[in-house]
Amino acid sequence: MAGLGLLSIGEQAQAGGQLEEPLADAVRTALSSAVANEAPPVPEFADAAARLGYQRWLGDAGARLIRQKPDTRVRQEFLQTLWYESRRAGLEPALVLGLVQVESNFRKFAVSSAGARGYMQVMPFWPRLLGHGDSSALFHLQTNLRFGCVILRHYLDREQGDLFMALGRYNGSRGRSAYPTAVLGAKGRWLV
Repeated sequence: MAGLGLLSIGEQAQAGGQLEEPLADAVRTALSSAVANEAPPVPEFADAAARLGYQRWLGDAGARLIRQKPDTRVRQEFLQTLWYESRRAGLEPALVLGLVQVESNFRKFAVSSAGARGYMQVMPFWPRLLGHGDSSALFHLQTNLRFGCVILRHYLDREQGDLFMALGRYNGSRGRSAYPTAVLGAKGRWLV
């Protein structure tokens, strides 16, 4: 574990005690299918304007992320994957960036006191629950972002589009304002 670059005391990740809840078979099947697709995060665009918008977003978000990810290639891969996975799940990239900022401050190997892992602080029960099985894969960039985005989309659907409640459920603090307020505040930093 020492080689994983885990956070020291005082740099603890922010994930709360998200609860493992029973899922209906249809929900479990849908979520399993959503995380199983191993497609590479290669952006596809309907037209030149959409491609230009993505490139503008990539440059703007990349400039804001230099402190956390100084290596250009690492930063580009992170942003491309985050954009792909957030869009795939029907989420705003700015929202996912805000969530990652609050949860792990962009640290790939972050582990919370509750055991949540990676950028989006995914609880280790999710891979087991969805049939993937290997919670160590939550330190893989695309796997972590895929699980985190699919889980947040699930909670948004479950909360009938109420982002405040979905964020609380994601963090295990449903109904309390501190976490959703922090994520929504961080989201503002990433709006283009």
